Amino acid sequence: MKLPESFYLNNNVTEVARKLLGKYLFTCIEGAITGGYIVETEAYNGIIDKASHAYGNRQTARTQTMFAKGGVAYVYLCYGIHEMLNVVTSVEGQPHAVLIRAVNPTVGIEEMLYRRNMTVVKPNITAGPGSVGKALGISRKLNCISFQSNELWIEDQGLSFTDDEIAAVPRIGVAYAAEDALLPYRFYVKGNVYVSKPNR
Repeated sequence: MKLPESFYLNNNVTEVARKLLGKYLFTCIEGAITGGYIVETEAYNGIIDKASHAYGNRQTARTQTMFAKGGVAYVYLCYGIHEMLNVVTSVEGQPHAVLIRAVNPTVGIEEMLYRRNMTVVKPNITAGPGSVGKALGISRKLNCISFQSNELWIEDQGLSFTDDEIAAVPRIGVAYAAEDALLPYRFYVKGNVYVSKPNR
């Protein structure tokens, strides 16, 4: 049921970001399986994208994972707090990545509540990339791990959305990217409560 490696080798990062909507993201951390289907993503288009960590072919210890062959996780720390999951796509040397911004939780909800220090399920349990990381137990220990692994994987369970059910809008928090901040590289399922405000 795992997505095949070929899915991740597509060099059209916006197409991958859209196709990831409705796919099921899972982790197995210390024996606890948690996950749900993806409802919000953002595409980062490699060295020509001013919002990308790899813009201008920037290669550092942090961005090295982005240059790997598609099908591995790029996990980085944001604001010194949030560990955020990206799906590396395309071929080796082309640093495309898709940020997982929100998940509709379906499996391991009790474990997610514990990790998020919550008593009842509310939309913010997995709304926003930092919340996704925390709820699913994702940390930089998973950086560069394959999505074919038994710790982190994505499945196609037959859920899909029509073009009318998906919005394509500018990304969040990338004002520094000038004109590239306006690109419609964020995709979300319209009406889903786990999508970032104000677009639920």
